[in-house]
Amino acid sequence: MTDNQVHFNLLRNISKKNNATQRELAKNIGFSLGTLNYCLKALKSKGLIKIENFKTNPNKLNYFYILTPKGFSVKTKLTVNFMKRKMIEYEELKKEID
Repeated sequence: MTDNQVHFNLLRNISKKNNATQRELAKNIGFSLGTLNYCLKALKSKGLIKIENFKTNPNKLNYFYILTPKGFSVKTKLTVNFMKRKMIEYEELKKEID
């Protein structure tokens, strides 16, 4: 999986449920917790997400992940690129069948 695919999957999962635990995100994407944590830190360092803890939660280990405006923009670009790749794959498969 390329970095763009990893970022796309992670940004998409965060946008669906920003209060998902790291375990939930890791399971959804198929990563280990260590790999996920590394990827989250990379997204944060690129300014694509913010990581905040629940202010009212007595268990301060819980966090939520917020896409920044830059994160939304990158997610949109990655989505468009993903769709283009899938359309090319579809056309290639269609030619093989014909």
